[in-house]
Amino acid sequence: MHTAIQTARHNLKNVFGFSDFRPGQEAVVQALLAERPALAIFPTGGGKSLCYQLPALQLDGVTLVISPLIALMKDQVDALRELGVSAARLDSTLSLEEVHDIYDGMARGTLKLLYVAPERLGNEGFRVRLERTKIAMMAIDEAHCISSWGHNFRPDYLKIAAFARELGIKRVLALTATATPAVSADIREAFGISAADHVQTGFHRPNLTLRVHPCGAEEERLELLIERLRDQDGGPTIVYVTLQNTAERVAEALTRAGFSAAAYHAGMKDERRAQVQEGFMADTIPIVVATIAFGMGIDKPDIRGVYHVNLPKSLENYSQEIGRAGRDGRPSRCELLACPDDRVVLDNFSYGDTPTREALEGLVGELLGSGPEFSVSRYALSQKHDIRSLVVATVLTYLELDGVLEATGPFYSGYKLKFLTPQGQLLSSFDDARRAFLTDIFEAGTFGRTWLSLDVDAISAELNQPRERVIAAVGYLEQKGMVETKPSGLRHGYLRPNPVDQAEVVERLVARFARREVNDIARTQQILDFAAHPECLTQLLVGYFGEEIEPCGHCGPCLGEPVQPLPPISAAPIGPEEEKLIASVVAEGHAKLRHPRTLTRFLCGLWSPGLGGRNGLSRDKRFGALEDRPFLDVLTVVQQHSPR
Repeated sequence: MHTAIQTARHNLKNVFGFSDFRPGQEAVVQALLAERPALAIFPTGGGKSLCYQLPALQLDGVTLVISPLIALMKDQVDALRELGVSAARLDSTLSLEEVHDIYDGMARGTLKLLYVAPERLGNEGFRVRLERTKIAMMAIDEAHCISSWGHNFRPDYLKIAAFARELGIKRVLALTATATPAVSADIREAFGISAADHVQTGFHRPNLTLRVHPCGAEEERLELLIERLRDQDGGPTIVYVTLQNTAERVAEALTRAGFSAAAYHAGMKDERRAQVQEGFMADTIPIVVATIAFGMGIDKPDIRGVYHVNLPKSLENYSQEIGRAGRDGRPSRCELLACPDDRVVLDNFSYGDTPTREALEGLVGELLGSGPEFSVSRYALSQKHDIRSLVVATVLTYLELDGVLEATGPFYSGYKLKFLTPQGQLLSSFDDARRAFLTDIFEAGTFGRTWLSLDVDAISAELNQPRERVIAAVGYLEQKGMVETKPSGLRHGYLRPNPVDQAEVVERLVARFARREVNDIARTQQILDFAAHPECLTQLLVGYFGEEIEPCGHCGPCLGEPVQPLPPISAAPIGPEEEKLIASVVAEGHAKLRHPRTLTRFLCGLWSPGLGGRNGLSRDKRFGALEDRPFLDVLTVVQQHSPR
């Protein structure tokens, strides 16, 4: 009789086509089959996905995979289906019919793996469906996002651990390629993972040659990039940049130089991005010039080169991005064209995210003045207090962690319905009691040209029925293909369990965001320190993640390449003309630009909700006039001219 691990080995060979496990995989699979949570920290391309895909085949129920990118989900699902595995993804690109097919597979128990974004867990209807579904396991990709120590903290990720506990999911696999020891400890604590089930393989990739070349202006970097690409002798290549317009410029320059290259960034239309990604995978577009929006969903084994024309945001980002090269084990080049001027852009992004004390005071005051039980729209809070939506979500998460607020869960305040079955025919298919209830719901809504708008709370109160019953009725009609629905008005419910000192709460938040800002700036400095490191680059990089190795023997310094000093930052000081501009904007006294930090964001071209909108200040010709100047330099002059 086969043991569970023998069955897993059988599927490894006969379904996935592998003769044996890669390092670390078997230990993770064994923990999951024994119904224990596990943490897998493998380098990019180290086989993390197989750790949950393999046990999913022999477990009773669906494996829920939390994944941050549609591209990543699509590639994984397509690959599994080619192997004959029942897998699906739920995302905004699917048709209503495709969504119904997935829900049907969940209900019948035929679906083995379901990929969703973390935000999907905030969909009330989806949560109801999950409660009716047997969930065998939950896998969380990019699990470092749950850690406030991590380089890519996403507050919604913190909800995943509580969500797993609510549904009683014991098998949980946290996956990441970039976790420092502090981040690993956060992940283990969140999901109750024992140290024995923390499986970490080495970060050292002997086939990757790491090089750094100090550079100046963009023209110099382009010349060097073209030279390197000609030396490389072909092969799929990713060129990473920071800004969308840089991606376009570099791709155009490479095309003029005779290369087949295309840009890829979040500002492009979905269709064009899909074309570029598919062309890269099919080798019809060998070079992609991309922002960090590209790569997380790319599982291409033969990438021969990864070049950074701009500094990466952090050593974690750098490790992740170069890790996409050489997954086939063959030699690949990874070169950083290091220009300290890039620090201005990276640092300015960090400073731009930090909310002002006044904004935090307004936000906290509204939250604490909302009564013992209330709900909020993150979007509305963001607009009102001029704090980016992600930062608002972070504030709410911090308040939960401190016990100031207690989340009661996300919900939609309304739904829009489009009848796919004529209303009369739809109603006639139900018995008298259900027909009457549905009729009351429809009559309580507001009809537009195409859609019927339902205010769930208002209808619940008017009909004296639980809101859950109203939502369940809408969900049933959608499941049966009788209506198409669109949720609207996402809100998050909270309780305020204990009285607190508002000034104290604000002070803690101000201190937290100050620490985050310092940490972000330090990460940029770590990249510059890496670029200027005179000894083994590989040793320094893997050491950051807690691994000790001898000098690698195959990076630039180990190969005897001379280490060149980085040029100084060339950003000019604030001169008389710039100071005159600053003084004139301060003197105007615009209501939205009264705070020195907000005015500095405006001048440095850093968008925020208070600067946006149809007639917003982001359309002012002076917006971004000093985008090439360090944020703190501009802020200092702004403060000098601001009224005391």
